[in-house]
Amino acid sequence: MSSVDNTFIYSAKNLDYDYPGGIAALKEICFDIGAGELVALVGANGSGKSTLLKLLDGLLFPTSGELLAFGMKLSEKILETGSRAVDFRRRVGLVFQDPDVQLFSPTVWEEVTFGPLQLGICREEVISRANEALELLNIVNLRERPPYLLSGGEKKKVSLASVLSLRPQVLLLDEPTTGLDPWSQGNLIDFLLQWADKDKVLVFSTQDLDVVEEVATRIIVMGAGHGIVADGKPEEFLSDSDFLLRNNLVHEHSHRHKDLVHRHPHLHERSHEH
Repeated sequence: MSSVDNTFIYSAKNLDYDYPGGIAALKEICFDIGAGELVALVGANGSGKSTLLKLLDGLLFPTSGELLAFGMKLSEKILETGSRAVDFRRRVGLVFQDPDVQLFSPTVWEEVTFGPLQLGICREEVISRANEALELLNIVNLRERPPYLLSGGEKKKVSLASVLSLRPQVLLLDEPTTGLDPWSQGNLIDFLLQWADKDKVLVFSTQDLDVVEEVATRIIVMGAGHGIVADGKPEEFLSDSDFLLRNNLVHEHSHRHKDLVHRHPHLHERSHEH
């Protein structure tokens, strides 16, 4: 154990991660994330967002530097076995971008109960948690269905339910709205805002700046060099079209208007009725 300030849920200190062969995925990553924060990771494809989420979940470990969670230095040895590993797995859950990577059980019910059972939670409590997760995501009707026969959006919800049944303090989501129709996206945003409280942490990667505006209290922008290029409140960056264009968060494309073709940045409209 390191001697650290336990104020933060996560602390990254000069964190690097290289893929096999020495290919850099993350460089000199530094941040602290405290309870109650809703953090959006944004950046172009290949900037390291998904890799960083896997490090936060203890699936990968830094090549150099430190990553601390709940005051504990994350390492393969610490998360291999023992009470600290069980405690971490109970408190942190990751939902992958592709639900087919995550789902493997014969039925939705077995999928949602698998995690709590593996952590030694008593059967009665597992049943209560699984039913609660299914109800929260309005997928009780899918209980006996095989996950592989579900639609992409339904699989996404089952993946999320399987993590929520652990009742994690930290929820990590990789591109959570990808593959969801607008109605389901709206429901997911509503759910995340209701789930969040002062003791929990949400970290999610996304390319959708509208979702960032709706959900996030903080934005971390990953650059093409695999480091953090900006970190702050979303409103500090979302209205800066030059910044967004420089960091591949919006794009330029050509439009034809009758006989005239011209090129300009494509920006999201951020006006919402309340």
